[in-house]
Amino acid sequence: MSDATTLEASSPPSIQSISISDVLSALKSGIQDFKNAPAFGLFFALFFVLGGIVLFLEFEVMDQSYWIIPVAFGFPFLAPFLAVGLYEVSRRLEKDAPLDWAQILGVVFNQKDRQFPSIAMVLIMGFLFWIFVAHIVFMLFMGLQPMTNITSNWQDALLNSNGITMLAVGSAVGGVMAFVAFALTVCSLPMLLDREMDFISAMIYSFQSVMHNLVPMLFWGALITVLMVLSMLPLFLGLFIVLPILGHATWHLYRKVMSFED
Repeated sequence: MSDATTLEASSPPSIQSISISDVLSALKSGIQDFKNAPAFGLFFALFFVLGGIVLFLEFEVMDQSYWIIPVAFGFPFLAPFLAVGLYEVSRRLEKDAPLDWAQILGVVFNQKDRQFPSIAMVLIMGFLFWIFVAHIVFMLFMGLQPMTNITSNWQDALLNSNGITMLAVGSAVGGVMAFVAFALTVCSLPMLLDREMDFISAMIYSFQSVMHNLVPMLFWGALITVLMVLSMLPLFLGLFIVLPILGHATWHLYRKVMSFED
């Protein structure tokens, strides 16, 4: 790559084997990138924080706060796509390229003319399908009446046989869908930023990389889930720290997993 914005022609990647120590190394590199360029991390995280707060307030005003949990668990469908700016910052840091605001935002904006809109549509459809499934699961186990009580007395609404079964089934279904979204995007989105490649091939390679490194990738997915849940608890403010670190770390993990000959 001649500079930080020149893309390599697409070529089939060689999927490398990684370990949990490689995942932790990528996380460490993500922390270092955030330290080196905190303004960019805070800027891109701001959109997540504001979006989360707006949704939270909207659900509260509409007395539909029971949707906060499924929306929060649907976050993995959208977060990787919105973190593209963080991938670009990490790529420039890796190449010792200048961190110019205009150039970085230009790269992010120019993704509209590449493969990102297509993969974004896949993720958005997955997110909407998850919301639909969450609604169906709720209705199957809880019916209509508890929907009006869950916000005021969630203990009575959820801490019973139907509520516990609903949570178990919903978590299982949501977990499977989140894993599929994770497997399809963990390497494909950084790859689409880095290489000229169609989004279907990128998602296939990403899924193959996860299956090839199932244990460390499951560890990475679980780590993302735990950190994201914890960061959302204080009114989404923890995303200011967690999201940039995870975004930068994802880039470094992609670089460890995917190797190109050219």
